[in-house]
Amino acid sequence: MEVPFINFEPMHNEIRDEIIEAFKKVYDRNWFILGESVEKFEKNFLKFCNTDYCISCGNGLDALCLILRGYDIGVGDEVIVPSNTYIATALAVSNVGAKVVLVEPDIKTFNIDVNKIEEAITKRTKAIIAVHLYGRPVEVDKVRVLCEKYNLKFIEDAAQAHGAIYKGEKIGSLGDAAGFSFYPGKNLGALGDGGAILTSDIVLAQKVRALRNYGSNIKYHNEYKGVNSRLDEIQAEFLIVKLRYLYKWNNERQKIARLYIERINNSKLILPDLNLVKESVWHVFPLRTECRNELKQYLKDKGIGTLIHYPIPIHLQKAYKDLGYKLGDFPIAEEISTTVLSLPMWYGMSEDEVNYVIDVLNQW
Repeated sequence: MEVPFINFEPMHNEIRDEIIEAFKKVYDRNWFILGESVEKFEKNFLKFCNTDYCISCGNGLDALCLILRGYDIGVGDEVIVPSNTYIATALAVSNVGAKVVLVEPDIKTFNIDVNKIEEAITKRTKAIIAVHLYGRPVEVDKVRVLCEKYNLKFIEDAAQAHGAIYKGEKIGSLGDAAGFSFYPGKNLGALGDGGAILTSDIVLAQKVRALRNYGSNIKYHNEYKGVNSRLDEIQAEFLIVKLRYLYKWNNERQKIARLYIERINNSKLILPDLNLVKESVWHVFPLRTECRNELKQYLKDKGIGTLIHYPIPIHLQKAYKDLGYKLGDFPIAEEISTTVLSLPMWYGMSEDEVNYVIDVLNQW
């Protein structure tokens, strides 16, 4: 049996007619940038996440950059980010000229270890970017306390956590602002790039809305040195369709995750805690093993696709050699990078496919 790491066909086949109608609607309207589809999606998404303002943009990296610029964070400032995350989180900080300050993750959740954040705070710290990695919420309460204590901005990197909930509150509504990505592989993915900023801060919302459009709210009147980072009308219309199905798709991911955790029984594998099933929306399903490369090859030979999230920690990336870190400086992030492996996780996986993955793992 072949089980790919990801397969869009079941999801896209189910909504094919709606997607085609969405395309026709935009095509026939002949308005392709910052029109009624973008406005409608922004309204729908802010209601979904229970925030006051949604400003769509070109991608998830731009979303974080725009938030930082909106708060005037830049040269001479420091921003705390997890040492275990996709590099885009750090790039956003670098792209506005601020300094990346890395904090180790919790080995059990892979998210930033909230108990290690305070020791990294200095007089130059302006914000904490907490990543809800793999769709699993950060311990928000503890981050909030630190931000209030030190007068810091709490920025959610929610690129992998569309629809996740923390203690009854929607991800994207928990901090001062949140950045989302709508890359096609996300739980809520466009058919191209896309992103959004969510906030209940009206001052930030107004500034970011201008920044994403050349720094302008009125055509040819430029308040800021902005950028061109706008969600296309056609992608907005696709996202309007997909948002209606997100609860259903996330619920199925949670069911698959529960089956994996309850039925994979192999002492060589370290699985996520069963208690995390309802907290996470399982953008990916990560496990750990000391024999990661051997397991990856074994699964490949059995027709099962996997990916490594992520093989090289930020501090060991060539792009960040200027930070001066070396192997051993962030041992927990390094351990995760050498032991983590993500299993197939997508809407529409059949019972036979899920059972096959489980059986193959139990036989390893």
